[in-house]
Amino acid sequence: MESALTARDRVGVQDFVLLENYNSEAAFIENLRRRFKENLIYTYIGSVLVSVNPYKELEIYSKQQMERYRGVITSFYAVSDNTYRAMRTERKDQCILISGESGAGKTEASKKILLYYAVTCPANDHMAALGDRLLQSNPVLEAFGNAKTLRNDNSSRFGKYMDVQFDFRGTPVGGHILNYLLEKSRVVHQNQGERNFHIFYQLLDGGDDNLLSTLDLERNPQNYHYMVKGNCPRVSSINDKNNWKVVMKALPVIGFTEQEKLLNIIAGVLHLGNTQFGEGEEGETYITTETQIMTLAKLLGVDGSALREALTHKKLTAKGEEMISPLNFEQAVCARDALAKAVYGRTFTWLVEKINQSLSSKDSSVIGLLDIYGFEVLQHNSFEQFCINYCNEKLQQLFIELTLRSEQEEYETEGIAWETVKYFDNKIICDLIEEKHKGIISILVCMSSYLERLVIHKLANGKTRRVMSREEFRLLHYAGEVNYNVNGFLDKNNDLLNRNLKEVMCQSDNQILSHCFRKEEVIDQKRQEMAATQFKNSLMKLMEILMSKEPSYVRCIKPNDAKQPGKFDEVLVRHQVKYLGLMENLRVRRAGFAYRRRFEAFLQRYKPLCPETWPNWNGRLVDGVSLLVNHLGYKPEEYKLGRSKIFIRFPKTLFTTEDALEAKKFIKGFIYRHEEYCPENEYFLDHVRYSFLKNLHKNLPKSVLDKSWPTPPPSLVEASEHLRRLHMRNMVIKYCRRVQPEWKKQMMQKVVASEIFKDQKDSYPQSVGRLFLDSRLEREQINLKVVQTLGNDKVQYGVSVIKYDRRGFKPRPRQLLLTNTYAVLVDRTKIKQKIDYTALRGISVSSLTDGIFVLHMPSEDNKQKGDVVLQCSHVIELVTKLAMMANKINYVNISPGSIRFSMARGKEGIIDFVRGSELKVAKGKRGHLLVVSQQLSRCHVGSLQGGEGVLLLKTFQPADCVQSDFTPQTAPRNSTT
Repeated sequence: MESALTARDRVGVQDFVLLENYNSEAAFIENLRRRFKENLIYTYIGSVLVSVNPYKELEIYSKQQMERYRGVITSFYAVSDNTYRAMRTERKDQCILISGESGAGKTEASKKILLYYAVTCPANDHMAALGDRLLQSNPVLEAFGNAKTLRNDNSSRFGKYMDVQFDFRGTPVGGHILNYLLEKSRVVHQNQGERNFHIFYQLLDGGDDNLLSTLDLERNPQNYHYMVKGNCPRVSSINDKNNWKVVMKALPVIGFTEQEKLLNIIAGVLHLGNTQFGEGEEGETYITTETQIMTLAKLLGVDGSALREALTHKKLTAKGEEMISPLNFEQAVCARDALAKAVYGRTFTWLVEKINQSLSSKDSSVIGLLDIYGFEVLQHNSFEQFCINYCNEKLQQLFIELTLRSEQEEYETEGIAWETVKYFDNKIICDLIEEKHKGIISILVCMSSYLERLVIHKLANGKTRRVMSREEFRLLHYAGEVNYNVNGFLDKNNDLLNRNLKEVMCQSDNQILSHCFRKEEVIDQKRQEMAATQFKNSLMKLMEILMSKEPSYVRCIKPNDAKQPGKFDEVLVRHQVKYLGLMENLRVRRAGFAYRRRFEAFLQRYKPLCPETWPNWNGRLVDGVSLLVNHLGYKPEEYKLGRSKIFIRFPKTLFTTEDALEAKKFIKGFIYRHEEYCPENEYFLDHVRYSFLKNLHKNLPKSVLDKSWPTPPPSLVEASEHLRRLHMRNMVIKYCRRVQPEWKKQMMQKVVASEIFKDQKDSYPQSVGRLFLDSRLEREQINLKVVQTLGNDKVQYGVSVIKYDRRGFKPRPRQLLLTNTYAVLVDRTKIKQKIDYTALRGISVSSLTDGIFVLHMPSEDNKQKGDVVLQCSHVIELVTKLAMMANKINYVNISPGSIRFSMARGKEGIIDFVRGSELKVAKGKRGHLLVVSQQLSRCHVGSLQGGEGVLLLKTFQPADCVQSDFTPQTAPRNSTT
């Protein structure tokens, strides 16, 4: 772990409590900025983690890094690790509260915490299946509960609390999700530049033609009333088609067997939005889209006539008598939209229940994760922002209360006097919203017009009148003032579904809808709770859950609105620091003492600074700490000794101690730097090693061709070389994994050619830059009769060759065809000779620039025909392929002088190779075949018949035949070797 001085000088402090000017918001933000620029996105306020979204993947999320950071108190994983250890040792349920505005990384933070438990906790087969279900539940929940908003392309439009359940061994064995306040109004209306829930776009873009035809849907989202309001059908950062595949793959993993019924509901919502109404002369309302209503009835599994009646009439009960009353045009539209919201909202709740069934376990030890919507201040704030901000107000109240309580409990436990801290008590705002009979929620329930009860416009001062309309009221939240527009408040709060629509849905033969709309609901005559009341009650239950657990906190910050890595918008960050209450939290933490550490840890770190505690202290810990701080000159007002901890009031005191420690360790360490690792040099050597490894991390070679490597210190020479080999190996592995099959095949052949010919044959260098082709003969060049004769033995490679007979070495044009088991020599339409690979004794070539090679046949064949002497313009390519297919790579002989071969009737022949002024092949005086080879300046291979039966070969190999880059992607099909 870095020292406080090193961290402060380079990238700020790892704990805001150690800031010199802790009351300065500017210093707070500057510390965030400096760390963010170094990819150090996690900083603490005591035990509270502040996380800045990097908008990119960091290396700290690998399995190896997670294992490395276990127990390191300054890492992101400390929150995960500490809660897990506390649950195991104290047997008390824990919870992690993740907060921040949309796009700050809350959902990603919760995923990383779950991943940490999956990687580091004890594992079994059940956990692997559970982890898969947890992983697959995310895309499903995001598809049905997330949407593109102005601030975030993948914004969670619901609150989520998840309990991760552990058995007695500490193994995760289950989970349970509670969902809060799905933004159902988004189903029927979206603001300009926003979209409906992802699943609608995924279905239209990813569903196949047969599915869309079955659902009577078209691909164009602009054809659907519920998808055109935001005028944003496509988003560059979202691939709806791919996401659809992910969701469809995930559903079976988490136990879904009702995909068809689920998709019928989603399609039904779209058709419901396209249901249109007309108005008669007497004000009666009727449906103008009869075809639409029948399709809708079929998808929802209900009676079409009953649905038509329920959308245009409402059922009333007065004095025990039931009456049917027609709806006017506006009421019918509201009834249609209310049904769409109810169907989608209840289906989402059913979806969460199904996920819970796949994750359920009876084990009682849990760690809860709260991923809730962040505080919102938009240009126009309506009912949804009111509920979201009320939720954040309650969480802030809980946060302050628990933070103060835990701080006070620690001081009381250690016997340290507590100093009262002034802070904004937002209980007054919570009461204003939720107080019984008087609060805003109660007023919403009993009044149709309530603005006058909240803000009396005519009594407001001139400044307030100018910024507030008569349709607005203002609340002074902990994060600042917010004006709420009351237009639509009551409609969204009522969220009431006509009784006769409920009756129709209760009769659905779609099992999902019949589960979501219970018959008991129709029989119960009690007035349905309004949305705000339901949300208030669910929020109270959430507070009870959180109060019953030991809390930890993650405060997420969005560094910029463009979602751009490396960009830090100070104005935006300052706004979030304010509404997250981070400065207030820091003041609470610093109210007493900025720094605290257990006696044994303090002694272990700073004992070298005092002769009486170095190298070891064997007395009482408190006495040793007392001696140490007295030797360092601590003043009484700078510290207090508790029962098991030392409390230091000012960061400056700690920094001075750290400076002294670094100076002592570095000086002594430098003197002993060449000695074996010992207490005198351990800090110095650790620092040197750390500095080298950090520098190495930033300067690792990016290519297998880059041979640079930082020079290591003497103590790391062996480790550095090991790391260099590992890194090179990893780069090679990554490179090989990217290689396409055809390119891999080409490279394998080239490697074999190198093993055989490199530094052995003169013409090899000119062949390196040229591709080996699959065949040198087109299909039509091979006679059909030959192909039929070969039968199932398919030709793998073919090339034109010249065969020299054993009677005067007369040249004969032939085709050499290679199959998987043998080679054949073909003369036009006839197979002249079959060469079985298993019988092939070897292959001989010369070391000079010519195309001659000899195939050595078995001795029993030698009595009849002898070895085969051939010439080919692509000898390196041909011999390489033949050697690989025959598995005779080690049987290739390269001769610098002559080649002996068997002739007919047991006779032996000899080919002599010499250099000369002119390339030729001739029969010598002793009956040898003489090949004279000369490397010339132009690239041409040809042959002509010389006098007296002498074969004359001319070979030309130019310098421009060599290609500097071996690039199979661009090489022509008929390139030559």
